[in-house]
Amino acid sequence: MAVLLCGGCAESPQEQQLPETESEMESFLQLDMSEDVSEETAPQSDADQVSMKKMLQTALLPVGGTMYIWGGGWNEEDTGAGEGATTIGIPKQWAEFAGKQDATYDYKKHRYELMNGLDCSGYVGWIMYNLFEQESGLDGYVYKSTDIAETYSERGFGEYLTEPDEFLVGDIVSMKGHVWISLGMCEDGSAVVLHASPPGVSLCGTGLADGSESQAVRLAREYMEKYYPEWQTKFPDREVNKSYLKNVNVLRWSNDILPDASEFQNMTPMEVLELLFE
Repeated sequence: MAVLLCGGCAESPQEQQLPETESEMESFLQLDMSEDVSEETAPQSDADQVSMKKMLQTALLPVGGTMYIWGGGWNEEDTGAGEGATTIGIPKQWAEFAGKQDATYDYKKHRYELMNGLDCSGYVGWIMYNLFEQESGLDGYVYKSTDIAETYSERGFGEYLTEPDEFLVGDIVSMKGHVWISLGMCEDGSAVVLHASPPGVSLCGTGLADGSESQAVRLAREYMEKYYPEWQTKFPDREVNKSYLKNVNVLRWSNDILPDASEFQNMTPMEVLELLFE
């Protein structure tokens, strides 16, 4: 479970009607934080159907509140999904552990603290579990990050693409030692990335060859600052290397498995985020 670090699109959204407060944010994500239990429930889409919208909403739940843990989401044998990635909702322990960390967080000191957070494949596996399952503790969806796109394709979730020319919203992207979820590509060729990478689960953007700041990085920073300000203050770097777009393989969802009635895959990253946070 090697990892590539998150160091690190259109123009910044203006005059958006977006949730402003923590309580509004909880309502938007359909969370129930009042129960004295270990979970927050994952959001349900219209008519409680599996959909692209539900997948993306679910993927946002751990953002800005879950630390990167090497092995997080895996079982103790390191052979597949463990308790963390087969839990419906967010285990309370993730937020409790994250709340104790500051800008000096070093994931190397917390390796294999399996229930304190997620690694990259644990994060994707947790999303898949909350997308398709209704109760905790069943067989999971965690596989080696390098192979996860191909494995999901073999399980019938969609088409397996090698070295694609573009990245659509919802694509699950496998690379050597890492896996991430695409929120689409900006006009400058950068991509908005959802992933678990040190220090934790966050929005990032791929960089540009000339070293200038990409549209994806600016967009990721804007949304992290607005909706996850404490996290962004502690961990401000939103750029990941442009190598995220090279020598990769992709799981592209079948519309029969994950309907996209909202047509997210035809949207720009800005439009995707505006719709998810409206």
